[in-house]
Amino acid sequence: MSANELSRADVATSTCVSTWPYAIAVGIAVLGLYASQGLVDDLATSIGLGAWANLVTMLTLAGYACGLLLLVPLVDLLPNRRLIVATLGAQVMSLVVVAAAREPMMFLLASFFIGVSSSAIQMLVPVIASQAPEADRGRVVGDVMSGLMLGVLLSRPAASLLAGAFGWRSYYAIDAVALVAMTAWLSTHMPERRPVHRSSYAALTSSLLRLIRDESVLRRRAWYQGLLMVSFNLFWTSVSLELANPPLRLGHVGIGLFALAGAGSTIIAPVAGRLGDRGFDRQATIAFHMIVVLATGIALLGGSHIVSPAASVTLLVVAALLLDLGVIGDQALGRRAVNLLNARARGRMNGLFTGLFFIGSAIGALLAGPAWVHGHWTGVCLAAAFFALAAGVLHAVQTLAPVPRQP
Repeated sequence: MSANELSRADVATSTCVSTWPYAIAVGIAVLGLYASQGLVDDLATSIGLGAWANLVTMLTLAGYACGLLLLVPLVDLLPNRRLIVATLGAQVMSLVVVAAAREPMMFLLASFFIGVSSSAIQMLVPVIASQAPEADRGRVVGDVMSGLMLGVLLSRPAASLLAGAFGWRSYYAIDAVALVAMTAWLSTHMPERRPVHRSSYAALTSSLLRLIRDESVLRRRAWYQGLLMVSFNLFWTSVSLELANPPLRLGHVGIGLFALAGAGSTIIAPVAGRLGDRGFDRQATIAFHMIVVLATGIALLGGSHIVSPAASVTLLVVAALLLDLGVIGDQALGRRAVNLLNARARGRMNGLFTGLFFIGSAIGALLAGPAWVHGHWTGVCLAAAFFALAAGVLHAVQTLAPVPRQP
């Protein structure tokens, strides 16, 4: 089947594919990635992780990046339904091991494989994108991204609240049960996408570097989102410490409710997709970058001693909402742009984009500890502002640079 025939087949089936079940699916599949940020104290004492508890999120995200680079390219080689169901099955097994783990090494290893198998999320995105005509692809990807980001944002409060009520193991057990149900539905309802690529896996993975070299849009969008994800994880890895310490002294329930602050920002993903569809990609990107910078300034004020505790919590809630809104909006624009680049390499492009910016996510989680130790909340906010400003400056430099003339 030619690329044109594949495209026509995709468009023909787009009208009968609803996006909301897939938004729910990716929302459930992503629940294990960030949950440990709300469980640090429990993990440190319950199974003897101690200081290693701070690295669980980074280890999970590192596994996710590995899955994106090593497993997601398979969607351009193998029938997608079977691949996705098998990967989600591996995630269920990893969640069960984490829920039952009694030894630190077993927990850490299973956490890594939760990240690896969570890469099924990015296998689903190109499957759904392939069902949409190009004019609507931003909207479709944005709708699915809403589920993804809602899962990310709800994972922390859900983990914190369930840990307070039933113990931290209950979160992973419930996640596993929900994922089993969703995988069963996908195995019977997900449309089959059979890639036209006929190369070997080795050739497929070796093509990743060529794609990074040749696709300037992929590089740019990955850089923007990667820098913003450093800011995102600096904030979310550290804010529970700020909330738990004097003068706020919030417990499990308070921190869990605070983490819900960003959930409303998921509405921006389909909006951003539509803005991209209508030609406002550059203007929207500038706006989202500046929103993240503004959020870090509000967060800095919220953690200062010049405001009352009530005002501090209010400002931090506003900062969380704006931060998530800016990061989600930029990511939705980036994912739309990447899914328009190369239909034959859509799985690899999507995996590369997410894998590259998740390096920034892991760096943010790693930098949060030193930033807190050396500068407390002020150090965290200044570091987050630096990376958000870097994304904005990089975008300005790249979009304002003169386009070289063709010979």
